[in-house]
Amino acid sequence: MATYLPAAFLRSLRVLDHFDPVAFEAVHASGEQVVSVHMNPEKPILQEGRWPADLTEPPFQISGRLAWAPDAWYLSARPSFTLDPFFHAGNYYVQEASGMFLAFALKQAVDLSKKIKVLDLCAAPGGKSTLIQSLISPESLLVSNEVIKTRVPVLYQNMAKWGRANGMISNNDPSHFKQLPGFFDLVLIDAPCSGSGLFRKDPEAASGWSSDGVRLCSQRQQRILADAWDCLKEDGVLVYSTCSYSKEENEDILDSIFQQYDCISTPLSPDPEWHIVETVSEKAGAFGYRFYPDKVAGEGFFISVIRKKQAVSQVHSKYSNARSGKQNRSPARIPKSVELQIRSRIIEDTLQMIPVGDSIHALPADLVHDFEILKNTLYLKKAGIRIGKAGENDWIPDPELALANILKGDQGSMDLSKSDALRYLRGETFETRMSEKGWQIVSYRNQSLGWVKLLDKRMNNYNPKSWRIRQ
Repeated sequence: MATYLPAAFLRSLRVLDHFDPVAFEAVHASGEQVVSVHMNPEKPILQEGRWPADLTEPPFQISGRLAWAPDAWYLSARPSFTLDPFFHAGNYYVQEASGMFLAFALKQAVDLSKKIKVLDLCAAPGGKSTLIQSLISPESLLVSNEVIKTRVPVLYQNMAKWGRANGMISNNDPSHFKQLPGFFDLVLIDAPCSGSGLFRKDPEAASGWSSDGVRLCSQRQQRILADAWDCLKEDGVLVYSTCSYSKEENEDILDSIFQQYDCISTPLSPDPEWHIVETVSEKAGAFGYRFYPDKVAGEGFFISVIRKKQAVSQVHSKYSNARSGKQNRSPARIPKSVELQIRSRIIEDTLQMIPVGDSIHALPADLVHDFEILKNTLYLKKAGIRIGKAGENDWIPDPELALANILKGDQGSMDLSKSDALRYLRGETFETRMSEKGWQIVSYRNQSLGWVKLLDKRMNNYNPKSWRIRQ
């Protein structure tokens, strides 16, 4: 579908470096769509971009490798991801190609082999968080925050399907992170913006563009940055990005940061063959990187990396009682019999069981101290892997546990045909020849999808209602 670009919008871009109005308008008029995915390294289903030879119905066709992100691929066409069991198993994430340049930026700016604490401040729906979690070490911490409550469920679902134990999800305003001075080594602010970089994907949105909207976005971006600055430690890295072309939301924001704070801009040196445009802000000379869809196989994107040089006080014990209310009460104890049942089924002895609300979560033991600080400072929606709910002598396993790859291999599963897998994902039942009763994992080509409970004369489908496909 061709995209009509407002004249006022095009005029606003003529001040930009390397902007080619003829090529820019032509690529938007072409109706071309670029589709890309990044694969989950802990759930490999591709070998160098090839599907297994015995897979008769590959969910999509690969057209090429994405240069700046690991195990990321362009697709020849956009399939129905909703009808692909691999998508629901968390084997891959559908993500815009330009935005995956984040992987290259992090590898240039941060030692990802070290134990670090990362905040993705504006995380929903989760594409950049899943990418970050695939890059950082297992002992590192990722906090994925989303301020808009209605967007938290999709973030939760996508992170649960990615299956890592070293992540937490919070639902907080950026200002709440001022209570955590110097806590994070890396902060990503993929800022809410006017969205002009995605007009090719959403042609109808272009008609709503206005200079007033850009100005409002710029003001909001400055507030978010001011709120988040304190939680970044000295010598920590801030990554700022938008999917906007507007100078007011990009280079001008960099100048405002350098005007207020002591920091250093980090050049990234992308391969010239990628045709990514390096820009320099007018006042501070801060480096930024622009993606134009007439130059790269991707949408509009801007990213910059900044290193903080301002000293901050570190988090200390007062934050363990930073918030009043239910989260400060002594946690409920997990019945010993239930904990023994759980531990008999999971692989990693280093995971510690912790109660969060009425659920049991598993978290790397080295991150429990961070959890104690964060739960009393933020409104946490998820910590590690939600294992399930405890009863007096039994427990109800959570969908996350099936998706997390931490169960022992001798647990067994019901490996389904594609048609039965889709029935499961719709919340339906299907025929089974298994004689065992009780909780069983269902999978598609050995990729776990979730739980069913087999009873004498029926099957209960425990795929969450909010996760079920409607097609």
